[in-house]
Amino acid sequence: MSTQHTINAARLHQFTEAIWLAAGSQPEEARLVADHLVAANLAGHDSHGVGMIPSYMASLKQGHLQLNQRPTLEKDSGAVLTLNAHQGFGQVAAWEAMKLGIERAQRLGISAVGLHHSHHIGRIGHWAEQCAAAGFVSFHFVNVMGDPMVAPFGGSDRRFGTNPFCAIFPRPSGRPLLLDFATSGIAYGKTRVAWNKGTEVAPGYLIDAQGQPTTDPGVMHQSPHGSLLPFGLHKGYALATLCEIFGGALSGGRTTHQATLQSGNDAIFNCMTTIILNPDAFDAPAMQDEAEAFIEWVKASPRSGEAPIQVPGEWEDANRIARDREGIPLDSTSWQQICQAAREAGMSEAELAAFRALAV
Repeated sequence: MSTQHTINAARLHQFTEAIWLAAGSQPEEARLVADHLVAANLAGHDSHGVGMIPSYMASLKQGHLQLNQRPTLEKDSGAVLTLNAHQGFGQVAAWEAMKLGIERAQRLGISAVGLHHSHHIGRIGHWAEQCAAAGFVSFHFVNVMGDPMVAPFGGSDRRFGTNPFCAIFPRPSGRPLLLDFATSGIAYGKTRVAWNKGTEVAPGYLIDAQGQPTTDPGVMHQSPHGSLLPFGLHKGYALATLCEIFGGALSGGRTTHQATLQSGNDAIFNCMTTIILNPDAFDAPAMQDEAEAFIEWVKASPRSGEAPIQVPGEWEDANRIARDREGIPLDSTSWQQICQAAREAGMSEAELAAFRALAV
């Protein structure tokens, strides 16, 4: 069983930024990557946080992740933009894609952005929050190109990725309503966290290489590989299918099939199609009042247990408050892997020793 460390968020951000500077990233790229990864941990989504650094470093060493790339605009149709990320950091490509989409939505009331051939874009909620900060609603369809991990409903082997869906609704009087989830029962990264901790996952999320149910996260990380299962049986599978087509094909990228399969590498490539809406463009003067009335109505339901009734996004908000105050928990296996990635990036042992002292 792996032991647990707790690390101050600001110092963990400095460490993450320093790793990518050592690897060769320009300062803005290193900052954007650190911003995103640490923010994912603060939100409670450790599967998409700094634990991704070893995978990113391996992808870089294998020649897949390309440092200091900027997405290029392939087609400008006014309200619709198509961008190629050229295998650069998704934390940079998605930030720039949302920035361009927000600018168009400010001018036109609506925009759509297709981003393809991006290295891992991480926690999709981060990009929805970027849109909500500008006052906009957004919807995001994402695929994981050529990297199957999830079995189709009724199938017994992996055929497509975890294909996230995300939507957000800004609230001037409070935090936005945020829906952000993988269409698999759990994200692949959560199996990595469980494997590193030496714990099992809950029943109903995994099958082994023979298609049999299992709670062992190792089936996702060592041969013979098993598969994740879609959430909600046929409903999750159906949504995953549309995320594959909207995210992969519509964005100008690729979907997962025999010709696009990747094997034997650590690269994660995403495509994303995003719709951004200015809510003020609708004839809905009571929109916010109606939203708040619904939230109040839902929360007034008598509780069935001790846990409070929450609306989408509140779980992440509670984590941010607690982790900003108490620090970010990180298991010792993941911490050692991150430190090794720092060495591979070219960080000196003296600099690394100062950062290693952060773990308590």
